[in-house]
Amino acid sequence: MILECRKFRFFYFRTSKIMTTCRRLEGQVAIVTAATKGIGLAIAERIGLEGASIVIGSRNQKNVDEAIQYLKSKGVKNAVGIAGNVSNTDDQKKLVDLAIEKFGRIDTLINNHGINPAFGHILDIEDRTWDKLFETNVKAGFQLTKLVHPHMKKNGGGNIIFNASIGAYRAPTGVAAYGVTKTALLGLTKALAQGLAGDNIRVNAIAPGIIKTKLSRALWDGADDSEQKAIDQMQIPLNRLGVPEECAGAVAFLVSKDASYISGETIVIAGGVDARL
Repeated sequence: MILECRKFRFFYFRTSKIMTTCRRLEGQVAIVTAATKGIGLAIAERIGLEGASIVIGSRNQKNVDEAIQYLKSKGVKNAVGIAGNVSNTDDQKKLVDLAIEKFGRIDTLINNHGINPAFGHILDIEDRTWDKLFETNVKAGFQLTKLVHPHMKKNGGGNIIFNASIGAYRAPTGVAAYGVTKTALLGLTKALAQGLAGDNIRVNAIAPGIIKTKLSRALWDGADDSEQKAIDQMQIPLNRLGVPEECAGAVAFLVSKDASYISGETIVIAGGVDARL
């Protein structure tokens, strides 16, 4: 076996800077949903810097345009995007069609999207909120997988990644319904891994803990000790919160040939927090 990555340098700083000279994904095309900020943007940047052409999707065209500009400023050579609702089947098709139109193939799908529209006791969650949670957090990724499957099969294989959460293992206070949808993603990952193995399509997931993004800002960006309180509450052995680039590194590994014998697995990225179903 010849390792694809002849030269690899990885630096982590508290300022969230990552540099890499690794080029494991040359010639590949990747779709990344919800990729204009946070974990999604970090994933798009990382795999783009490793050589992949990037197709991003998000709700707001202005945010998409700004993300594309950012990616190119960081050295990602090929990046395009389109606005749309990931739960809308027409918009899903437009995203896939854009990848084929611009780059002629699809090798990787990263289902990074997710919503959490309600906070409160799980028994107080209304039916329409449950439906919205599952429609976006679970069903949309399944539908996108169905759309990209023929293209990956034609290429002789591919990779699909789901962004779950530590909440899939430990029901988070106030957002337990959200956690349930993420638990469902663990099962979906295993089911799809079995179902698509014959087409040489690997399916894996990541389960981030508290990552410093806009979505989690309320947990760590408040009083001077709010970040430490979040660390203590989650009992994080590494005694710090994560950054989006640390999720991106795991995804870059999973979609590369370095992970060619890994499928149906979920990597927990939570600073050592125990996670078991």
